[in-house]
Amino acid sequence: MSYEKPLKFVSLLGSLRKASFNAIVARNLASLAPTHVEISALGSVGEIPHYDADLQAHGFPDAVVAMGKAISAADALIIVTPEYNYSVPGALKNALDWLSRLPDTPVAGKPVAILTASPGAIGGARAQYHLRQILVFLDGRVLNKPEVMIGQAPSRLDPENDSITDADTRSLISAQLAALAKMTANQG
Repeated sequence: MSYEKPLKFVSLLGSLRKASFNAIVARNLASLAPTHVEISALGSVGEIPHYDADLQAHGFPDAVVAMGKAISAADALIIVTPEYNYSVPGALKNALDWLSRLPDTPVAGKPVAILTASPGAIGGARAQYHLRQILVFLDGRVLNKPEVMIGQAPSRLDPENDSITDADTRSLISAQLAALAKMTANQG
């Protein structure tokens, strides 16, 4: 498939920990993307205050506005997140709550890919299912396949070298990014 212009994707990291497995995955996305895809990271979900309607009444926090503008300007959104207590991390849910309240919801109609990594066997699957439910309300267009749930992350990722060492994991992520590019290009 040929593309008239490069596709611009943004990634949203649900983890606050710099050395998290999911941060490693997020930092490696650009190197695994098709050549016509540019990927840049959004600001940290940790920069966004807890959602409070009283705070919103005085205006949206700058971090929320900046994140919303970046998502709106992008062709697609990639969410990389750990699983916390069988669900999504509170900081990620908080960021999505704020984004849902922006006047022009930036995720609406936007192609979205989800990746999770976990030391456990099922690789964050439960977080993905909850995130998909949240994205229904946000009207995001979630890519269904291929799913990327990186189980046994310590055997597939190398925190010391900030790399994805498992070839099958790298191939799966590349396939997902290619599918997201195809979905994005076909939406127009």
